[in-house]
Amino acid sequence: MDMLRYHSIHVSEALQITLDGDNLKQICPDELRGMCSLVSQEPILFDGTISDNIRYGRLDATQQEINAAARKVGAWQFISSLPEGMQTRVGDRGIQLSGGQKQRVAIARAVIRKPTVMLFDEATSALDNIHEEEVQNAIDLASEGLTTITIAHR
Repeated sequence: MDMLRYHSIHVSEALQITLDGDNLKQICPDELRGMCSLVSQEPILFDGTISDNIRYGRLDATQQEINAAARKVGAWQFISSLPEGMQTRVGDRGIQLSGGQKQRVAIARAVIRKPTVMLFDEATSALDNIHEEEVQNAIDLASEGLTTITIAHR
């Protein structure tokens, strides 16, 4: 995470970057990493169920919490339309899902971590217009009440 580079930059004492009121330089890098969730351009999904892939965000999450994360980001509608719902296997790298569906699963995984900071790195750049709008809605829902950093080159 590029935010961590700020730790080694020599800047004026008058300049401060804060996160929830705490000077970023005073936050331990490991603690900072634990506060953040990242959704990148190409989501990484594993050959398992949708539920498993969301749970990777927080291994002790209950099925209720997983369902709530999917609902929060608007993924529940497409998940519940699948024959096996949350137990649908996504295939290696999520090959069984569309690009927009993969992104919404990745966003649900990020949300279930309950981060302080949500980072979206080109999260919609590889999508067509329809899926881009769906994923942007998921990003908006996931970002409520969080510090959000969105990187987009469009």
